[in-house]
Amino acid sequence: MSEQLLESVKSKYGAVAESTLSNNHAGVQAVAEAFGYTAEELTSIPAEANMGLSCGNPTATAHLRPGEVVVDLGSGGGLDVFLAAKLVGPTGRAIGIDMTTAMIERARANAKAGGYTNVEFYQSTIDQIPLPDASVDCVLSNCVLNLAPDKPAVFREIARVLKPGGRVAVSDIALKQELPEAIAKSIAAYVGCIAGAIRIDDYRQGLLAAGFAHVEIVDSGADLNAYAKVENQAGCCSPTMNTSNPFQVVDTACCTPTPGESSLHEDLATLFSHYDVNAAAASVKVYAIKPSAEDSKKNPECCA
Repeated sequence: MSEQLLESVKSKYGAVAESTLSNNHAGVQAVAEAFGYTAEELTSIPAEANMGLSCGNPTATAHLRPGEVVVDLGSGGGLDVFLAAKLVGPTGRAIGIDMTTAMIERARANAKAGGYTNVEFYQSTIDQIPLPDASVDCVLSNCVLNLAPDKPAVFREIARVLKPGGRVAVSDIALKQELPEAIAKSIAAYVGCIAGAIRIDDYRQGLLAAGFAHVEIVDSGADLNAYAKVENQAGCCSPTMNTSNPFQVVDTACCTPTPGESSLHEDLATLFSHYDVNAAAASVKVYAIKPSAEDSKKNPECCA
């Protein structure tokens, strides 16, 4: 990823983290529900953990059990970490990794407000996970791996931190066919999780090359235009921007951004209004298992 792209990703997601977007906004909740969260799940965690950035619900397919250690790559405000924390219970641990300072600060504030005692958040890129080898039972991620410039490095890191027999449960954006050139070269589309996505077959081969077995990638069929549900909501404004009532849903633009800048959700809404992104990209559910030593002995070619 070029320095420009890296800074764009940090800037856009930092602005979302500093905004008033939360599950209290109808559009934000609608995005999460469109990608698989239930209203009960969303109301069981701090409202500020949901900012309408998901493309699936990995905790729903992770089969988390009490006592397990789970890590969420690109944890944002902590949405999936908090849901996972309830499932692994007080004897387990739910760990969030995010590279954006404002996101980590927001997640830690949410954890404190929610009284969570089995969650941790660390600031890092996901190609250098700050956890020991073979220390994690399950790795989650929600619409973040597509942003990684070196996806093979991320896949290897996931394999490194997982225990033998550990599993991957990821929601992400992957490509069904090549993107139109205008989207493929768009910084807004990259930051918005589209232009950085790879083909579904490449995704599968990348996981296999990293040593995973039983790799499955399933198109969820979700409509990517769901992100536009957040458009025109005052919550998208950063607290540093002037807005008289940050919780009011309005019909006009949510705020007046810094000249030359726009919000992440505005960028996505504009992009999707011009292109049928669903024709080329898909919200996918990704599953994989790190083979145990016994599995490897039984089937040496399981990960080839």
